[in-house]
Amino acid sequence: MTERRGETFVLKEEAAPSAISFSTLVMGLASTTLIHLGDAANPETGQTAPNLDLARQSLDLLAVLQAKTRGNLDSAETALFDNVLADLRLRFVALSKR
Repeated sequence: MTERRGETFVLKEEAAPSAISFSTLVMGLASTTLIHLGDAANPETGQTAPNLDLARQSLDLLAVLQAKTRGNLDSAETALFDNVLADLRLRFVALSKR
């Protein structure tokens, strides 16, 4: 629900969206990569179709995010990020060799 105050719209506390954690962000980007790798169905079509170019872009995006956040994550976030990125890279290499 919103209240109008002058020209500004303010969300009431009970309508505010829940906070998104860094881990949620990483997992969301990883899910997109899995879709591009053809390991998960595209939610729009319900079908799997690998696209190496888009998979590479998604991996590059994750790599940039990892580099820019290095030293600013807690140990659990770092471990999750490292493991997810390593797994996705292995999947990409396996798909590229086919």
